[in-house]
Amino acid sequence: MARIHSFLRMVVDQKGSDLHFQAGHAPAIRYLGDLVDIPFRPLQDQEARRFLDEIMTEEQRAALAERPDLDFVYAVPQLGRFRVNIFLQARGIGAVFRVIAEKTPTAAALRLPPSVTRIAAIRDGLVLVCGPTGSGKTTTLAAIIDEINRTTSRHILTIEDPVEYVHRSNMSVVTQRELHTHSGSWHLALKAALREAPDVLVIGELRDYESIALALAAAETGSLVLATLHTSSAPKALDRIVGACPEDEQGHVTQVLGTVLRAVLAQQLCRLARTAGRIAAVEVLLSDAAVANMIREGRFHMIEQHIRNNENGTSGARSLDFALFELVVGGLIDTEEALGVASDREYLKDKLSHLETQAKGGTFSLRLPL
Repeated sequence: MARIHSFLRMVVDQKGSDLHFQAGHAPAIRYLGDLVDIPFRPLQDQEARRFLDEIMTEEQRAALAERPDLDFVYAVPQLGRFRVNIFLQARGIGAVFRVIAEKTPTAAALRLPPSVTRIAAIRDGLVLVCGPTGSGKTTTLAAIIDEINRTTSRHILTIEDPVEYVHRSNMSVVTQRELHTHSGSWHLALKAALREAPDVLVIGELRDYESIALALAAAETGSLVLATLHTSSAPKALDRIVGACPEDEQGHVTQVLGTVLRAVLAQQLCRLARTAGRIAAVEVLLSDAAVANMIREGRFHMIEQHIRNNENGTSGARSLDFALFELVVGGLIDTEEALGVASDREYLKDKLSHLETQAKGGTFSLRLPL
């Protein structure tokens, strides 16, 4: 048994999300978003290398010798699967082990808004899942794939680095390809994907102009393309896509994006108020004629107000702050937690203060049933 298994077992037993294991620091567990040191000595570089060397294959050791970081999935029988990133840093080698849930999560189990499940019925175009690192983008994406797999008959093709959630074919046929294992690069995998007849193409991350161009091309040809971006809001996601393109291509990309975009989800994880755990507050932008025109004209700054103007209706659109407001009303998170991640604290404080006034007047209950 590899010696690092004892640390991984501590993460699983403590219901943590990550093990941070690097030279110059004691191992630490991420629990509910915070890092908690394990009672252990700070690791020396050679010691950390020996721990990590025990779990790598010859191919992985060779790959790490050629580049400064490496991603793979590590499975431990009777314990679980972990997404591993090994990297070089100032004090030597380091690694982060992310716990992968044993079962593919459902949208209902994650308590995602109903508009997220409706995305599974979309037949073509581009859907983006956004958020900072560690915000649960991969989990939300897995839930959308699960919904499509359970409810429609399509060919779902994923390109991942590495494959995390394993999807068994249900109503749909699911093909999962892992970078470096099943394809040499993102660009080669994406080019090949266009010839593999996917109805749904899942891209782990839009990383550069070439991946963006290929994703837009797939969406234009009739596939539903699902991808992630490291941005905190829907308008910033659109700005990031256009900004990643050469200046002479930005006009064309903006026109195509306005045509193919179907939805943008941008989420933040929040601590639950009544029990240990976290829940995603999800901003939802659903494209319509008005949004498409704003995108084509490059008026991304107006999209946030468009979401606010429609978040009380039946369209399913909602801002991050409205999502936080709903979680507070439902008793799922407390006010301090909501204000801590709000994009507009004053807007949210104003909504909550009106709610509190109604509660004091006996016309409204701040804590609704779950």
